[in-house]
Amino acid sequence: MHSAISRFPRRALLALVVALALPAGCTTPSGPEAGGVRAGGPATRPPVAEMVSATAAPALRALYDQQIDWIPCTDGAAQEDETVLCGTLKVPLDYASPDGETLDVAVVRVPAADQQQRLGSLVFNPGGPGNSGTAMLEWGWTGYRGPLHDHYDLVSFDPRGAGGTSPIGCLDDATRAEWTTTDDPAYDRGRILADACGAKYGALLAHVGTRDAARDLDLLRGALGERKLDFVGFSYGTYLGALYAEEFPERTGRMVLDGAVERSTDLMHLDADQAAATETEFEAFAADCATSVESCPFGSDPATAPKVLADFLDGLRDHPLTAGNGRRVTATLGWTGVLAALYDGQSSWELVRTAVGPALTRGDADELLRLGDAGTGRDEDGHYGASADAFVAVHCADALLAPTDADLRAALADLAVRAPLVGKHDTRVALLDPDCRPWPYRSTERPHTVKAAGTGPILVVGSTGDPVTPYAWAQRMASGFEHGVLLTRDGDGHTGYWHSACVRETAAAYLVDGTLPAAGTVCPSN
Repeated sequence: MHSAISRFPRRALLALVVALALPAGCTTPSGPEAGGVRAGGPATRPPVAEMVSATAAPALRALYDQQIDWIPCTDGAAQEDETVLCGTLKVPLDYASPDGETLDVAVVRVPAADQQQRLGSLVFNPGGPGNSGTAMLEWGWTGYRGPLHDHYDLVSFDPRGAGGTSPIGCLDDATRAEWTTTDDPAYDRGRILADACGAKYGALLAHVGTRDAARDLDLLRGALGERKLDFVGFSYGTYLGALYAEEFPERTGRMVLDGAVERSTDLMHLDADQAAATETEFEAFAADCATSVESCPFGSDPATAPKVLADFLDGLRDHPLTAGNGRRVTATLGWTGVLAALYDGQSSWELVRTAVGPALTRGDADELLRLGDAGTGRDEDGHYGASADAFVAVHCADALLAPTDADLRAALADLAVRAPLVGKHDTRVALLDPDCRPWPYRSTERPHTVKAAGTGPILVVGSTGDPVTPYAWAQRMASGFEHGVLLTRDGDGHTGYWHSACVRETAAAYLVDGTLPAAGTVCPSN
């Protein structure tokens, strides 16, 4: 996903709880193989001739023939859990030269609980870009117990530039601290990051895009011994899944894409869409406080409460607050903390209110500082995670953003109408996130609708009030696919799995049994 706040990812998404019950209104699809009943049982590895095109270069065919040496993980969250296995997958740095330099992709696997009923491997991507899939699974695999873990080996990996796969971290902590807090309009975040990444990583930046990650995903499928890829992608992971389906339709199995990132238009216009969705969540949060919370710090009028909150955050530009530890809370840091927390929708409202309230009413900035640090990925020792730099590197490898002055003026006018509160503080961040204009690598990718002709059904989950990936994106992604199926969740918060048992049950029904929801199915939040 991409947003002004996802530049500073807070954590890997951890929990996926899947219930056994099948919701009413589901149908078994006809058509391509992805639906219907599959035979279960222990894995048998197909010959390499069935795993890769006959015209593939010998060096690439050899990579498809590799087998991962799985061993119990020795560090991270799973170091004392022998159920979780770690390994390494070799992939070419440049798929145009598969006999050249290679990268080591970090992978993790939890074998299926019932090997006699095993359907294959189910690969997850947690989003980002820049988030670690291995960390997600190591920390949270027990949340997948139930039909998914019963029938599938649970697998994830760190895409190029993230986690344990040639991680991209360009800025030192001191520079990152300034980068995430300054309100100076002359501070050129795009140029500073581009120069640092170009100097440190050079040629790697041309090979960290999502299409390369999709090709790595197919090598992983081959190394796992699967004829088809079964896949669950969240947020940005939906774009990875869509490009995989476009590149390898005949190898695409059952796929669930939740919180769609649909890139049929340029990044600047997608950022404007996202700002509008975030504005809706921001307004709903402040208005709810005004109507349901006694002594709401934003006042008692739901019509004016959103502006009161926005004016306070904007005012930190000229009047920053000082926390008890001496650090300043600027407008940039305050906005980042608030918007990042609002990812989670209504479940985060009390957290945000209790952080902002003391700062607004009596100048006590300690909790707002903690919220800002969570949003920027800063730990208690002042260290920052590297996923923010990977986020930029992947996006800039995916889409060259070079708007004309006229395009930018039109977009700014549109932003002022659609997101007058959240877009006001820094319109460059709202519309150019990330700012790829100074990036040392120029992408060849162009916005387009992914049709993925020749796949089986692809289940797309969209939430009507998602503040990060607007519902319209899920509608466009599902309608763009040749065999797209849209499942709607009614409610706010980012992605559907974490907010609806109905979504979890419906996704499990498709992944395990091949049963799709009836057209127009709407899941409630809970």
